[in-house]
Amino acid sequence: MPENYYKQMHKHRPFKEVEAEREDFDQSIQPKTTKVPDPDFKPGQGLNNLPYSKDFTPKQDGFKAIIPENEEKSNIYKMMISGITPRPIAFVSTLDENGKPNLAPMSYFNACGHNPPIIMVSVTAGKHEDGWKDTNHNIKTNKEFCVSIISETFLEAANYTAIDAPPEVDEWALSGLTQRSSETVKPPHVAESGFSMECTLEHFHEVIGDNGKPSHSVILGRVKRFQVKEFVLDPNDPFKVLTEKLRPIGRLGGITYSRTTQMVEIPRPVWDQVKDTPEVKQALEQGAKKV
Repeated sequence: MPENYYKQMHKHRPFKEVEAEREDFDQSIQPKTTKVPDPDFKPGQGLNNLPYSKDFTPKQDGFKAIIPENEEKSNIYKMMISGITPRPIAFVSTLDENGKPNLAPMSYFNACGHNPPIIMVSVTAGKHEDGWKDTNHNIKTNKEFCVSIISETFLEAANYTAIDAPPEVDEWALSGLTQRSSETVKPPHVAESGFSMECTLEHFHEVIGDNGKPSHSVILGRVKRFQVKEFVLDPNDPFKVLTEKLRPIGRLGGITYSRTTQMVEIPRPVWDQVKDTPEVKQALEQGAKKV
């Protein structure tokens, strides 16, 4: 993250003061699945009928164009992490050349494909002698890592590993989380996590910043083994992870995280089933809307 990020954070009121004014964490909430906002949606309709849909009405004015090259890097960082949301979080565990473990959360993360199973993690540059953070350095050097998914039950512990401590500090010890031996790679994964992946390095790409120095990496990892707690699996579909059991945490802007408490299901349309319906024909005749 940008160097002056923490300076910007310190401009705000002490967090404990702010937190003290908030409601307690609602542990009674049970994740549930509801209808979609508009079960009667028709092809060509566009916005649904939610009361705040009017804020998203398409019009020529009301947009702000932002040119990245003209802005402070910290502002672009702030905008991207608050605009590209929610993001899954990779809890990345690695080992250095001497076998010392490292643990860090990374929210520039997602799946890239399933055949073979590939995931992507992006890590910003750091203060290591090669210009990288420990996570980058360790993966590039040893070509192995693990990614665990963070659940509500250890959010605070996971967040604590994001501390800006020197390399010799043990993030595992600070978090209080447990190392579980992996089967195919040397780095351990998080024993408290309901879903972990043992990965080998598939590709390491260095992205060069406007200053000519490495800015961040794009790391592709091939999953060699999935480690899944049985209780999060659907007993009727053993390869489906139940969101309501895993209770994954997502990343939003600033220091904000999200819970997964309400879901909707919506089937993909099948062309052969809808191509001759009046709604589809009318939508295609009217063509795409433009402003």
